[in-house]
Amino acid sequence: MIILSVVIGIAAGLAAVIIKQSVGLIHHLVHNLTSLEGFEWLYLITPGVGILLAVLFIKYIVRRPVRHGIPNVLYAISKNQGQMNRHNMISSVVASSFTVGFGGSVGLEGPTVSTGAAIGANLGKALHLNYRQITLLLGCACAGAMSAIFKAPIAAIVFVLEVIMLDLTLTSLVPLLLSSASAVVVSYTFLGQQVVYPFIVGHTYTLNELLFYVLLGLVCGLVATYFTRMYKYIEGLFERIKSGWYRLLYGAISLGILMIFFPHLFGEGYEVINGALKGELFYLHDVGIFSHMNDTFVNFVIIMTLTIGVKVIATSVTFGSGGVGGIFAPTLFMGANTGVLFASLINRFNWIELPVKNFALIGMAGLIAGVLHAPLTGLFLIADLSGGYRMFLPLMITATISYVVAKSFEEHSVYTHQLAKRKELLTHDKDHNIMTLMEVNKLIETDFAIISPDANLGDLVHVISKAHRNLFPVVDNKGMLKGMVKMDDIREIIFKPEKYQEVKVKDLMYMPAYFISPDDSMEDLVEVFRKSARFNIAVIDKGKYRGFISRANAFTAYRNYLKMLSSGY
Repeated sequence: MIILSVVIGIAAGLAAVIIKQSVGLIHHLVHNLTSLEGFEWLYLITPGVGILLAVLFIKYIVRRPVRHGIPNVLYAISKNQGQMNRHNMISSVVASSFTVGFGGSVGLEGPTVSTGAAIGANLGKALHLNYRQITLLLGCACAGAMSAIFKAPIAAIVFVLEVIMLDLTLTSLVPLLLSSASAVVVSYTFLGQQVVYPFIVGHTYTLNELLFYVLLGLVCGLVATYFTRMYKYIEGLFERIKSGWYRLLYGAISLGILMIFFPHLFGEGYEVINGALKGELFYLHDVGIFSHMNDTFVNFVIIMTLTIGVKVIATSVTFGSGGVGGIFAPTLFMGANTGVLFASLINRFNWIELPVKNFALIGMAGLIAGVLHAPLTGLFLIADLSGGYRMFLPLMITATISYVVAKSFEEHSVYTHQLAKRKELLTHDKDHNIMTLMEVNKLIETDFAIISPDANLGDLVHVISKAHRNLFPVVDNKGMLKGMVKMDDIREIIFKPEKYQEVKVKDLMYMPAYFISPDDSMEDLVEVFRKSARFNIAVIDKGKYRGFISRANAFTAYRNYLKMLSSGY
């Protein structure tokens, strides 16, 4: 596993390099084209063109859906035994390169994580590893991808523990460290060792400023709540559109309109973030229709507020219309702008002179913590990205408060809300994880002797003589469950041969008060066992008899899963 973790880290690092270089090349070509005299208007349609290319690639070449990166990994761990389709090793790279390179308002971390995870999952499958080993390889791949794409090796490990929900043990920590380290070395080799967001900490903080970092945490939590709710709302709007081509059309038109007013929404938005980290106030005023507005403070507040509010709309539309990408970059974009706006408003009242660029930096951590429900990831990511470890205390304060506020409004993050709704989300609660991994239809026992409702007592006695169970489901010729006969209920009459012909099974049977469907969750099954106090529960699928689930068999399966999750690799 140690050797494999290094291999996975190198592979994830190369995937990150390929994605970054591909996006950079496409973006350079698009920029050169839209810079030509008379062709400036093309930037309005290039995001739609990129999404179109991504959709065509997925529809006609991959021919399988390409799910969003990190939710796809979470689903593979919780419901697919850690397995991912092989096409994910390349499909996310190509689709995200088209989407982001042509100006889609999303990031690259999600596709990079999905690509690395697919490499890890398929390598584990080829080597016939068990579930825990494959899950650890998925975690190593995710750590490697995050480490390489952001050049943030420490934050990458924290991300895996906090977002991917991988349990921290000594046996898992060593492979994670090696994978993250090897991936970032690959990134340094091909992309250089400079941090993604250069930031020089001049002034750190005073005790008087800490109160405003608390307030910034509150604001970031509210903005994160807006991000999550708007994302879910627009996601729902696009899900109602049945035709993929109409989704693409509406998305392309919407993005084109947004680009007219907000050209800074184009692509990942790294230039805007770096502008915010310089502490400048009017870095959004240089292009678009806002370039004609005067550099007054009122105009600054209007432009900043609208840009923050519209960014999540552009991101959601990009996803909804068929684009492939991640939400880290949009979240960082909104966080940096939120920090600048907050500090500038406070400074306007002349209560205190806050360092604007510091608040831009801390705002990024606040939004990551609130949107992803991952305060430690926000803290370490921003410290890694900027080299700003001297700002650790403000980072802790803002990230924690933002998380608490966002969590109080939205129980699940944008990554996990769909999985949680389908009861497929793994958490750090081991009991809950086992219940999520277990499937009702894999616990069904079918060795119960069945009897027809038209049979008589003599037929039933003959069946009993060969059976080794005390329950006898009564099933008609169409497989429909009509009732059950329990041995305890007929013990007195089975020794009366004179009744064998006159007594019918349908007169002895009863319909079970408690039963379950094979599509129900383990939580439903446990609740039925609790309410009924029965040792066997009938499984009925739309009226048809499927078998029984015994309390003993379910408990044995639970113990096996507990052993699997608790043992080392």
